Amino acid sequence: MPVESGSCASARQAKQKRKSHSLSIRRTNSSEQERAALHRDMLEGQDSKLPSAVRNTLLELFGQIEREFENLYIENLELRREIDTLNERLAGEGQTVDGAELSKGQLKTKASHSTSQLSQKLKTTYKASTSKIVSSFKTTTSRAICQLVKEYVGHRDGIWDVSVAKTQPVVLGTASADHTALLWSIETGKCLVKYVGHVGSVNSIKFHPTEQVALTASGDQTAHIWRYIVQLPTPQPTADSNQVSGEDEVEISDKDEPDGDGDVCSDCPTVRAPLTSLKSHQGVVIAADWLVGGKQAVTASWDRTANLYDVETSELVHSLTGHDQELTHCCTHPTQRLVVTSSRDTTFRLWDFRDPSIHSVNVFQGHTDTVTSAVFTVGDNVVSGSDDRTVKVWDLKNMRSPIATIRTDSAINRINVCVGQRIIALPHDNRQVRLFDMSGVRLARLPRSNRQGHRRMVCCCAWCEDHPICNLFTCGFDRQAIGWNINIPALLQEK
Repeated sequence: MPVESGSCASARQAKQKRKSHSLSIRRTNSSEQERAALHRDMLEGQDSKLPSAVRNTLLELFGQIEREFENLYIENLELRREIDTLNERLAGEGQTVDGAELSKGQLKTKASHSTSQLSQKLKTTYKASTSKIVSSFKTTTSRAICQLVKEYVGHRDGIWDVSVAKTQPVVLGTASADHTALLWSIETGKCLVKYVGHVGSVNSIKFHPTEQVALTASGDQTAHIWRYIVQLPTPQPTADSNQVSGEDEVEISDKDEPDGDGDVCSDCPTVRAPLTSLKSHQGVVIAADWLVGGKQAVTASWDRTANLYDVETSELVHSLTGHDQELTHCCTHPTQRLVVTSSRDTTFRLWDFRDPSIHSVNVFQGHTDTVTSAVFTVGDNVVSGSDDRTVKVWDLKNMRSPIATIRTDSAINRINVCVGQRIIALPHDNRQVRLFDMSGVRLARLPRSNRQGHRRMVCCCAWCEDHPICNLFTCGFDRQAIGWNINIPALLQEK
């Protein structure tokens, strides 16, 4: 009869143990439904003020937690037994290999290395399982706090910019690569006005602070100022966005994008010519904004300059030079005569026009790639976003280094800050929109799945914190804008 070696015997014993524990796992899985039913029966016998739907959701989540940790416990026991078996086998081999004895130190080193590998496997398994549990909680919380309310579909090409009117009636404006700007009813999603005065891509749109006038910048090397008159339609009941569920990332082809064939806006009033055309740039005008008071406007261009205009006369007041590469964005302070311009040269510049006789310039350096936008907040802060996947918060009184840095996993486009609550909305190239506070703490991620959210790059965000239905708007290269309801008190409470 052949004699079984010690190593083969130990391996056989380990195999039997693994088999017995796999049977234990199967028995555990088969009893999960019975255990869930038992928990449900126990809770039904207790007094609770929670709605039944909430209680059932909590039951399901806690059941998942229990199952995950039970499986982890069983895997932990199994891994410990494998460690013991491996150590026994190494000890046996150390006495018999080639008739030479391995030193105690060599045995210890081998055993330690094997134990380290198994320990790392255990840590990885635990981290993956607990991350899955935490993710389920975050997903549920995100859906409750951030809800999709309305989609605005009608453009034939990607939407570069979105803005909200500052005067009554409050309407939504979008600027698109299809050479048009559209005004929308926030409540109904109906197109109210179509502007077709540009002959190039419309890259930005901003509303006058006190009048029903819009400012648009275009690839035709001009910026237009045009007047609109809107009559808001009667709001219709909105669908319950809670019915949309699922957080799976799904790749969607071009044929699945919203069908922007123009029929949505075919019956709305069309504005064909501007009140004023601002013409001084030698390249694409990528952005434009109103200075406080609305009597002057600033434009940013790929010709590496920003221009300050008198709105009434259309005359060029200042040409702001200094950037080494194309400009990407410009923004004005809400209460002071300050302008910030960003550029592909990895910097953004602060221009001070508070003294009419002179204007000072401050250069902010801190990014390593294109600065896609820089915007003002309340007080003396500027927030900048970049293709280097970071967002930085700056104090205007100290330009040397940012007071906070947010690191992300994707390039950042035109950011926007909720002034009252100091919440930063970050639109990403990877179709995500994330919310952070001014200290860099992540607050939420807007839900995105195969049935809701953007399907292509998100280009811009705009807050409208006082609106009762939608207080955050996003637009993207999937040809649609989206209105979201963000429960800000709940969001800050979760923080």
